[in-house]
Amino acid sequence: MMTLDQLREEFDDEARATRKILERVPADRLDWRPHEKSFTARGLASHIVDCFSWGESILNGDEFDVDPSTYKPFEASSVDDLLTRFDAVTATCREALDRTDESRMMNPWRLKIRGRQRFERPRAVVLRDFALSHMIHHRGQLSVYLRLLNVPVPGVYGPSADDD
Repeated sequence: MMTLDQLREEFDDEARATRKILERVPADRLDWRPHEKSFTARGLASHIVDCFSWGESILNGDEFDVDPSTYKPFEASSVDDLLTRFDAVTATCREALDRTDESRMMNPWRLKIRGRQRFERPRAVVLRDFALSHMIHHRGQLSVYLRLLNVPVPGVYGPSADDD
């Protein structure tokens, strides 16, 4: 299991890398999608921000009970709106990480949908898998969107083909 300090470092690294990708989303292509079944660029980038926003509720609560019929995911109105929301949710989540301790990270956290429990796992595992890994998956998709839109893709874990 990762220590809390390692999780904080991973969070910071992934937040920095994610912001670099989000900064490149072209404002004039927010409604573009590579396939009819795919998210729009706006929808995918907004979902990535939502993944970070879940971190605060994972850290501060014991469960999340969502009703898909009333849940309203974040949808950015512009790239500036996207980045403003991203900065706010990552700061809030990082503050929650700073306030928690190792023992709390091992406490159970539950996801429920309309009151029905879907899973229960240690809080640290949920933060890493449900928020960070989920976000990383979608960030990879967004980097492909950038490539398809001929937008230079920034390096994340090392240089990209577009880095000098």
